[in-house]
This record gives sequence, C-alpha cells and structure tokens, in this order.
Amino acid sequence: MAVTIESIIHELKKHGVSQEKAKEVYNAYIIADRIHAGVTRQSGEPYITHPLNVANNVLKMEVYDPDTVSGALLHDTIEDAFFDYRRQDVAASINPTVAELVDGVTKMKGMEFSNKEEKEAANTRKIINGLSKDIRIIIIKLADRLHNMSTIEWKSPQKQKENAAETLEIFVPVAIKIGAYQVKNELEELSLKYLYPEVYKEISERRELIIEKQRPELEMMAERIQEELKEKGITNDIVFRNRSIYTLFNDIKSGYKIDNIFDLSYFKVLLETEDDCYITLGVVHRQNTPVNERFKDYFSAPRGFYQSLHTTVLDPNGNFKKVKIRTYDMDKRDAFGLIADLNKGRSMEDIQKEFREKWFDMKLQKIDDTFKDNREFVKTVKSDLLSEEIYVYGTKGGITIPKGSTAFDFVCEFLSTEELNNLTSIIVNGKEVEPDQELKNNDRVEVLCQGKIKEVDLSKSATTEKAKSMIKKINNKNTE
Repeated sequence: MAVTIESIIHELKKHGVSQEKAKEVYNAYIIADRIHAGVTRQSGEPYITHPLNVANNVLKMEVYDPDTVSGALLHDTIEDAFFDYRRQDVAASINPTVAELVDGVTKMKGMEFSNKEEKEAANTRKIINGLSKDIRIIIIKLADRLHNMSTIEWKSPQKQKENAAETLEIFVPVAIKIGAYQVKNELEELSLKYLYPEVYKEISERRELIIEKQRPELEMMAERIQEELKEKGITNDIVFRNRSIYTLFNDIKSGYKIDNIFDLSYFKVLLETEDDCYITLGVVHRQNTPVNERFKDYFSAPRGFYQSLHTTVLDPNGNFKKVKIRTYDMDKRDAFGLIADLNKGRSMEDIQKEFREKWFDMKLQKIDDTFKDNREFVKTVKSDLLSEEIYVYGTKGGITIPKGSTAFDFVCEFLSTEELNNLTSIIVNGKEVEPDQELKNNDRVEVLCQGKIKEVDLSKSATTEKAKSMIKKINNKNTE
C-alpha cells in the first residue's frame, strides 16, 4: 500500500500530535512536493515517494515527533532544490528545529574538493558531528538509508555493492550506538543480500529447512512455560524469533557449520516487571536443565542500552534451546534504543544528554579536534567509535572499547600521560599481563601505578588513536 501524506498525518494524530503540529508536517510535504516536482527516481516513481517513505520509516521506528517527520519529508530539499533554498527558508516556513535537522542531514553545497573521496569524507564528517547536536539527525539518516537500501535494485551492481559496504561501515554501527537493533538488523540483511547474493540465498534456504525441524520442540517448551506462568497469574507474551542471516554469515565465516548452530530459532518471554522476569527464569530452569555457562544477566550489567536475561537449557529431548526474558519496555528499547524513550514521556534534551555522556561526545570531540583532515577523521571514527566493541570492567567502572583493543589501550582510557610514567603493571582477571595483551568481552582490568613498567616498547601495544596519541605525547616530552 502506497504511503501518502494523509496516512502519515493520520498516524501522527493517532499518537496525540496536535492539529497545529500536524499542519506543519503537511506544509513540509507541500514544500517537498514542489521542490521535487517533475523529478523521478531510477525506478521511474515520482521522487516525492522517497521522502514520504523516509517519513514513514521514522514512524515505523515509533518516532511520533512531528519535527522529525517534517525533517524527513524535507531531508533532500536544500540539496536538490532548483532554486536557492536554504536553512533559514526552512526555519521561516516550518520552524527553526526542523531547519537544524534538515541542515544536519544535508550534504555540503558550494564547496570545492580535490576528489570524490575527500567530498564523501567531508559529508560523512558533517553527519557524524551532527550526532552530538541532535539524535534526531541520525534517526532521519537511518530512515533514509533504509529506504534507499530497500530500493537499491534499480542501481548498477557496482553502486549496489558500494552502498552496501558503506551501510555496514557507517550506518549499522551508528544504529548500534543508539541501540536501534531492529534498524541495524534490517540494514545488515539488505547489505549482505547485495554484497553476496548467492551466499545470502544459500544461508536463507538452509536456515528455513533447519528451523522447520526445530520449531515444534521449541513451541512445546514455550507452551509449558506459558501454562505455569498463567497458573501463577503472571501476564506474558511469547514471541518467536530467528537468527538473522547476517549473524549466521559471520558465524559460518568463523568456522561454524549452520547445522550445528542450535539457536537458529529461539523465543522471547515478555513480561511487565523485572521481578516477573526472574520468576520466569526460575520456571524455565525448573522445567528444563540450564546450561550454567551460557546464562547472561544483562539486567545487572546492561550491554550499552540493552537489557535482557539470556539462558540456554536442555529440553526434555536433550536438545539445546535458547530463551530470552525481558520486560515489554526493555523489548522496545532493544528494537529502537534511545528512540523508544520518546514514547515514555522522556524529554529530547534528556535523551540527547545520555547519548552524549554514554557514547559519543567526549571521544568525538577529541577526534574532531585532533584530525583536521576529513579522511583521517572518518578513518579514526570508524576504528575508535564505530567498530565492533567489547565491554571491559575496571576499578573506575566498565567501558566499551573497540574489539581488538589491548590492555594498554584500556589503561589509556583512564590514566593521564603523567600517570602512565608510573605504570607498574596491568592485571587482567587476576593475572599480570603484557601491555599488548588483547582484551576479551567482560574482562576485568586492574592497573598498578607504583613505579615504572619494565622496559617495553609501548607503541607496539597501542591500537586505539587515544593510546597512540598518548604515546606520542610521552615520546615528545622525553625528547625535550
């Protein structure tokens, strides 16, 4: 069914948006329709179908903020207008907030670049820096990328692969940063489909055959759990899920055989309260033998914005089964991350503050100050902020750091250059290690600064830009 401005307005009003704000959204559509009039997409559709679908994707993320929807409708207008249409025009015709959002997602105009790569890096830098200003900028960019990737079949094979690779390098990690895992999963699947179409098809078909065999046992287990919860008067819903083709692709690359992956299909138990979740965990473990080393409590130790209980059990037939247990609110946050908090009455300012403090602001500011070259900036952001991460605990608390980081990289997150001069030893999980020891997820690190570390070349232990920068400062100071 085609997306129309009427369907968008209807959805906004259904979620409490006032007539006045709905009128602003409609005016944004009128402006976009005028600017894109007569322009078609490669599919042959009128161009206005794109901003309409981007706005609809915003609503699918359960973002009912009218300014974000207006920004989605206008996201290409400054860039594509055949007449002089600028941020101040958006502010005058809609409002200043929408103008900021549209400017944040607009590529740079009227600037000369030495080559295509430099231009792309400059535009990527502008978008990334916009994250610290307003999280709604990335909501619009993700919604835009989702629609572009879902209609990418009209592009050349080379362009399909380029867009898919860029999506995995930039937009998937950003979706992870704000906790929007549903968006992340959709982008990964679409990217894999165009990067490795034959592999995608092969894994998809094999997955379905295995799930068809696994599902009856899983359904019987879920039914027994639900019966006991009903007896206890605990409201719940059970939702069946399948592992994504993209995660299976990565597992297979790591040496796993798809036939040996037990959790191709699993189920989630959704409940009202945390107490209900722990009671449910007891029910699951009482009915089925738990595999202790596979139990994860992400309530007490959240993984970023993610909270859930994960357990693997042996069913009565001796087969491994995976169960996730969480509240309804946690499930919303798992799908949409910080965005989900908008619907719980939390202010945009508060959400933005948490995002800055928890993930981006300090590190991003330092990278922005350090690297004036746009390509170096993007390269560093990819390696230090957007790479796959692990969670490591220290005496001052836990932090996320890029996967592949060393013990010395972790130390540099906490110590000053002066303190590094007194570094004596680094202890990981109770055992003293070399500075170049690669850390694993959930490692616990203790740092002793009681003298001087034994003579080693610390530069070989530094993989993050912060660690490399601190080594450089120390070396410069020592040569003064």
